[in-house]
Amino acid sequence: MEQKYYDVLVCPLTKTKLEYRAERQELWSRAAGLAYPVKDGIPYMLVTEARPLGEEESAA
Repeated sequence: MEQKYYDVLVCPLTKTKLEYRAERQELWSRAAGLAYPVKDGIPYMLVTEARPLGEEESAA
Protein backbone atom coordinates (compact mmCIF):
# COMPACT_ATOMS: atom_id res chain seq x y z
CA MET A 1 0.00 0.00 0.00
CA GLU A 2 1.31 3.46 -0.80
CA GLN A 3 2.16 6.00 1.92
CA LYS A 4 -0.57 8.38 0.74
CA TYR A 5 -3.20 5.82 1.74
CA TYR A 6 -1.74 5.36 5.20
CA ASP A 7 -1.85 9.14 5.63
CA VAL A 8 -5.67 9.22 5.56
CA LEU A 9 -6.16 6.48 8.16
CA VAL A 10 -7.02 7.38 11.74
CA CYS A 11 -7.06 5.36 14.95
CA PRO A 12 -10.44 3.61 15.30
CA LEU A 13 -10.33 4.20 19.05
CA THR A 14 -9.28 7.87 19.31
CA LYS A 15 -9.85 9.12 15.74
CA THR A 16 -6.36 10.69 15.78
CA LYS A 17 -3.67 10.55 13.09
CA LEU A 18 -1.56 7.41 12.77
CA GLU A 19 2.18 7.20 12.12
CA TYR A 20 3.31 4.54 9.65
CA ARG A 21 6.47 2.75 10.81
CA ALA A 22 7.77 0.89 7.74
CA GLU A 23 10.59 -0.85 9.62
CA ARG A 24 8.07 -2.51 11.96
CA GLN A 25 5.18 -2.72 9.47
CA GLU A 26 2.88 -0.97 11.95
CA LEU A 27 0.63 2.05 12.26
CA TRP A 28 1.17 3.78 15.59
CA SER A 29 -1.46 5.67 17.56
CA ARG A 30 0.35 7.61 20.26
CA ALA A 31 -2.97 8.87 21.63
CA ALA A 32 -4.22 5.33 22.23
CA GLY A 33 -0.77 3.88 22.95
CA LEU A 34 -1.34 1.15 20.34
CA ALA A 35 0.44 -0.21 17.28
CA TYR A 36 -1.78 -1.67 14.56
CA PRO A 37 -0.11 -4.32 12.38
CA VAL A 38 0.23 -4.05 8.61
CA LYS A 39 0.38 -7.50 7.00
CA ASP A 40 1.08 -7.84 3.28
CA GLY A 41 0.26 -4.15 2.87
CA ILE A 42 -3.13 -4.45 4.60
CA PRO A 43 -3.62 -2.52 7.86
CA TYR A 44 -5.47 -4.45 10.56
CA MET A 45 -7.35 -1.68 12.34
CA LEU A 46 -8.93 -3.70 15.14
CA VAL A 47 -8.07 -2.82 18.72
CA THR A 48 -7.92 -6.54 19.47
CA GLU A 49 -5.18 -6.94 16.81
CA ALA A 50 -3.09 -4.01 18.11
CA ARG A 51 -0.22 -4.29 20.55
CA PRO A 52 0.50 -1.75 23.29
CA LEU A 53 3.31 0.69 22.59
CA GLY A 54 6.26 0.49 24.94
CA GLU A 55 7.33 3.48 27.01
CA GLU A 56 10.23 4.29 24.68
CA GLU A 57 7.98 4.06 21.63
CA SER A 58 5.34 6.32 23.14
CA ALA A 59 7.91 8.96 24.05
CA ALA A 60 9.86 8.89 20.76
